[in-house]
Amino acid sequence: MWAGGRLDFRRPIKIGEKLARESEIISVEPKSGKSGNLVFVTVRHTITVAGTGDVAVVEEHDIVYRDAAAPGSAPPPGKPAPANPVWRHEVMPDEAMLFRYSALIFNAHRIHYDLDYCRKEEGYPGLIVHGPLQTTLLLDLSRRNAGKPVRKLDYRAVSPLFHNEKVTVGGIPSPDGQSAQLWTTGPSGNIAMTGTVQY
Repeated sequence: MWAGGRLDFRRPIKIGEKLARESEIISVEPKSGKSGNLVFVTVRHTITVAGTGDVAVVEEHDIVYRDAAAPGSAPPPGKPAPANPVWRHEVMPDEAMLFRYSALIFNAHRIHYDLDYCRKEEGYPGLIVHGPLQTTLLLDLSRRNAGKPVRKLDYRAVSPLFHNEKVTVGGIPSPDGQSAQLWTTGPSGNIAMTGTVQY
């Protein structure tokens, strides 16, 4: 499962620039939780402009590997989102959107496009909305409203969202305009993903 991550945008990438990506596993941490045995793996991707060594983006993402879910077990509900977001956008993720996003990011995990697999094998009521798609929605909300480029994003997945349910993306900028708190919610109004951007 995609548990969260950090993005550090160090310099703009220009159209036509050739890029190189170096990926490394920076930590592997076994843990035990309510859902059983867990292994947290953090991967760092460093994207540089080829031939110059200039670092453009550093991305770290945290992935959780866990035991198979027990039949009938429910995902965590999450906590209520702030009631009065300053920024707000709604999206209705359907099967086509999730399938296309899976293709875009080369993600072949069936929980995002095979409904029978989701229900029968994973025990979920619907297709799972990708963690990276929710991250994209957080960044898009900031782009629509802040009017300035994001320097850093720190985000964490809290609970799953499912297809054909309205997703609300909300945000509250800091008083000084240098950062913003962002989140996604489903129909329950509970936070599915939370994030902090710095400008």
